[in-house]
Amino acid sequence: MQLNVLKAKIHRATVTHAELHYEGSCAIDGRLLDISGIREYEQIHIYNVNNGARFVTYAIRGEEGSGVISVNGAAAHCAQPGDLVIICAYGVCDEAEAAKHKPTLVYVDRHNALTHTNRSMPAQAA
Repeated sequence: MQLNVLKAKIHRATVTHAELHYEGSCAIDGRLLDISGIREYEQIHIYNVNNGARFVTYAIRGEEGSGVISVNGAAAHCAQPGDLVIICAYGVCDEAEAAKHKPTLVYVDRHNALTHTNRSMPAQAA
C-alpha cells in the first residue's frame, strides 16, 4: 500500500504579497525552500490560519533571505498580506518507509525568518 505522508511544512509563515495578476504559484524565500526540502515547482498545499482557506498550488523560488511568501494568481483571492499560512508538501511512500519517516518542520517568526526546525510534533494534550 502507498501512503501520502507529510514531507515538509513551513509553519505559520506571514503572507507578504498577494499578486492576482502574476502567473500562478507561491513564491517562497529560497532559504526556507532549502531548509524545508520543498523543491521549486513542487506541489504544495496552503492552509490560511486567518480565514480557513485551503488551496493547492506549486512553489517557486523567491529571493534568499527576503522573507517573501507571495501567493499568486487565482490563489491570491485566498490570502492577503499579513495572513498566517501553513505551507505543506506531501510525498508518497510505502508502509515500511512511512514507519521510519520523519517530516521536516520549519518554524518562522512574523518576518518569515527561521526560528527553528524539528522532525516531530509534540503530542496534543486532551
